[in-house]
Amino acid sequence: MRGLAKTDRTEGAMELIDVDRPEPGPGEALVEVAYAGLCGSDAGIYEFESAFERMELPTIIGHEYAGTIVETGTDVAEYEVGDRVVERPIRGCGECYQCRIGEENVCRNSTITGVDHHGAYTQFVAVPEGALHPIPDGLALADAAIVEPTSIGARAVIQNSRTSPGDRVLVAGPGPIGQLTAQIARAQGGDVAVAGVGQDADYRLPLAEELGFDTINVEEADLDAIREERTDGVGYDVVFDTTGHPSGLTMAVDEVRKGGQIVLVGQTGETTMPYSPLVRGEIDLQCSYASMYEDFERSLRMIDSGTVDTDSFVDDRFSLLEADDAFEAFVAGQTCKPRFDVSELHA
Repeated sequence: MRGLAKTDRTEGAMELIDVDRPEPGPGEALVEVAYAGLCGSDAGIYEFESAFERMELPTIIGHEYAGTIVETGTDVAEYEVGDRVVERPIRGCGECYQCRIGEENVCRNSTITGVDHHGAYTQFVAVPEGALHPIPDGLALADAAIVEPTSIGARAVIQNSRTSPGDRVLVAGPGPIGQLTAQIARAQGGDVAVAGVGQDADYRLPLAEELGFDTINVEEADLDAIREERTDGVGYDVVFDTTGHPSGLTMAVDEVRKGGQIVLVGQTGETTMPYSPLVRGEIDLQCSYASMYEDFERSLRMIDSGTVDTDSFVDDRFSLLEADDAFEAFVAGQTCKPRFDVSELHA
């Protein structure tokens, strides 16, 4: 079978390679992938950021996907052939302290699908039963493929933020996680605005407007004036930083009210700033990483009910057969959530 793999420790270097069809081991199911999404981590692999130096190449990438079980190994109890599933791609070891207390998302020995082992940009993936999640009846596989990034937004908003009805919320970063976080924060009752930079003006900020949000181009707007107007000069109750850029945190500190909350979702890297204002303002600085079973469950329901709009959000223009186009458009901010029809690889 063929798969799209990272093949060299340089920018780009994505090639279709041939690999053997995996055999499901004890406790594993073999999933035939139907649809798979592209996210910021995949783009980071494409650019080969330092976080991915640990990868053994070539590795087939991709971790946001939905498919159907076609074979099961021994000792699989909860699933059978024909079940439609998604994968929770951060696989905990089950034995470390974090796993034992139910914090598998921050397992000390975790492996990540599409990074530490072959991922979903191929026809078949062998997955431990405990990493699978069933898809509700009636929800299309194409829509279910968006559940993993949705679950990240769900954890950030529902589990790790204190967003409440009437709260004034700012989501910094109109990328895929930002767009999803904004939709979920609105569902929690927040009055949400979405901020981006000049690169986002052509595609991602208009997408946020199409989804019903007020938008702010921080490179052109008077942020002080907008904050005065939107919050009566108080500042935002909750600011989500989904930018993954060092400037995101410093902007969040400027925008949040005293006694408010900043939720870091994007991985900012290094930044320098004075921290005394956070202490004097008693600002809650909360981190949110990946997601858990309950976040997937909520996300599938929100997609199924239409609370999260996948029709406007997803971009089906791209093909795994010419994947560089999708990665270059994503990096340039000219798309937000490419979704690949993986059946193209089967020919």
